[in-house]
Amino acid sequence: MIKIKPAASVPATGTKVEAEIDPQRVPTHIAIVMDGNGRWAKQRGLPRIAGHRAGAENVRRIVESCVRHGVKHLTLYAFSTENWSRPDDEVRGLMTILGEVIERETPKLHAEGVRICHLGRLDRMAPHLVRAIERATAKTKDNNRLTLNVCFNYGGRGEIVDAVKKIVALGTPVDQIDEAMIERFLYSNDSPDPDLIIRTAGEQRLSNFLIWQAAYSEYWFTPLNWPDFGKDEFQQALVEYSGRLRKFGKTPEQVQTKK
Repeated sequence: MIKIKPAASVPATGTKVEAEIDPQRVPTHIAIVMDGNGRWAKQRGLPRIAGHRAGAENVRRIVESCVRHGVKHLTLYAFSTENWSRPDDEVRGLMTILGEVIERETPKLHAEGVRICHLGRLDRMAPHLVRAIERATAKTKDNNRLTLNVCFNYGGRGEIVDAVKKIVALGTPVDQIDEAMIERFLYSNDSPDPDLIIRTAGEQRLSNFLIWQAAYSEYWFTPLNWPDFGKDEFQQALVEYSGRLRKFGKTPEQVQTKK
């Protein structure tokens, strides 16, 4: 069960790492590549699907941490368009987990003010899963405490292709197509670009994740597998992010003197 404590009930004191977090420099939007579920299971002599279940359970801790620290958007890379090439039993297991999590957690997340959004394509997914996703997004659409974007059957290149197709279908003149227009047609158009992208399990690449939106994101990598990535590691990522200077093409002097 995901239980998010109201802000007023959060203790004023916490871990030493938490005390180092600058509340004025907490990312608005964090995106996470949840990698290492299979490796986590292998290390324990378990089937890969056990790792995926453990990874799904871990989402609870990170959602709670985002709310605790005032993060407004959380995007999770759950299943890529390339993941369809995995063994059939693993894909079926992932679909089962998705259905279970949606049905179990949507009412609780809704009660806590979390808005659920699906980023990705709905093709190739079973009709009952599509209906579950649509019910979850409709039920929570007016919530504003935290936007939880779940990237399932998602690919960054495919997202851009789909956006361009929509623009072309509208008959938009070429001279009216610019970056702002493309952004309006991306799956993620209701969230700002991610400030911080976290990837677990030691890999250091995007793997077709938010490749348009990540143009100026900060990155943070950890060797921990996703099921082991808890609130302490999350807080460490926030501490390191708060110490970075985001220049967006400017010189350090320009950024530091800007009021």
